[in-house]
Amino acid sequence: MTPDFSDAMRRATARTRSGDLADATRIIQAALSGRAPDDAPPPDSSRIDPRAETAEEVGSSKPGRRLDRIITKLREGRARLNLDALNPAPSRGPDIPDGARFLSACHSGPAGARDYRLYVPASLPADGPRGLVVMLHGCKQNPEDFALGTGMNAQAEIHGLIVAYPRQTGGHNSSNCWNWFRSGDQMAGRGEPGILAALAREIATDHGVPPDRVFVAGLSAGGAMAAVAGAAHPETFAAIGVHSGLPAGAAHDVISAFAAMRGDAATPSAPLPRAIIFHGAADRTVHPRNGAGVFEAARQGKPVDTETGPGWTREVAETAEHWRIDRLGHAWSGGDARGSFTEAAGPDASAEMVRFFLEGGEG
Repeated sequence: MTPDFSDAMRRATARTRSGDLADATRIIQAALSGRAPDDAPPPDSSRIDPRAETAEEVGSSKPGRRLDRIITKLREGRARLNLDALNPAPSRGPDIPDGARFLSACHSGPAGARDYRLYVPASLPADGPRGLVVMLHGCKQNPEDFALGTGMNAQAEIHGLIVAYPRQTGGHNSSNCWNWFRSGDQMAGRGEPGILAALAREIATDHGVPPDRVFVAGLSAGGAMAAVAGAAHPETFAAIGVHSGLPAGAAHDVISAFAAMRGDAATPSAPLPRAIIFHGAADRTVHPRNGAGVFEAARQGKPVDTETGPGWTREVAETAEHWRIDRLGHAWSGGDARGSFTEAAGPDASAEMVRFFLEGGEG
């Protein structure tokens, strides 16, 4: 540990004890990034990393003691970890079969702009896609890695779907997270929900996707944003898939986000479109209570049937399904091990999501 880092921790502790938590956070962020404190940007909610080990501390009711514990963890992490290891290198992306296309494009509209990748399968029906799935990657991921890890392109080939993978960059969030926890990114027609809904409508129009066959799904922060986008724009998204995510409205800033991830937030009552939820019972990043919270919001008080299988429990209501996977941590169930945050064992979340999405249009 360098003298400069130790000095930064001492100053952060002093700021905390004087009640200036914002400046203490600024000093810590600067020290971890290797910048001089005066060069560090002011803290804002876009700096949250939902995988941070300090989540259990941020919700504490004693600010001084809370930051002392955070600082201790940060010191230990600086001493024994290579911080670059927290930023996995992007994967090479999925294999593209002959006749398929994995296009690069950009959407721009009144709410903002995002780049995205679009998978158009070789098996695309002559009369157009059977549906569009918008896939939102998690923190520290990118569209190519997410496409590889989830195997959703294979489902697109089987079912004649197209799949969009919007890209969240460090310019929008320092950890490439979707900003599900910011109040400005939780409203219809504004912020990230507005961008994603407009992006989905644009793709659906361009490719002739029926309006009732547009879906959104995601992992972790992407799963939380899928819930937010579904709640904000039910006229656009007919159904949502939330894997290891949180309910819409579970947080409104960084502090409440950490509390929600820990499972301490009150369950929001915002209604959702049809939803299929996957959550690992051993998830130590986003507490499994959050999966149950999404299910409660989506089932709309309808009766629930429960079934079990090898290593999983599934709750089924008229408008929602909730899969709880034994021993699964913070990872995509049934995913490809070549992608990040995946677990090959367990039910195939991508296949089950597509099955659920398409069943909704058959009645």
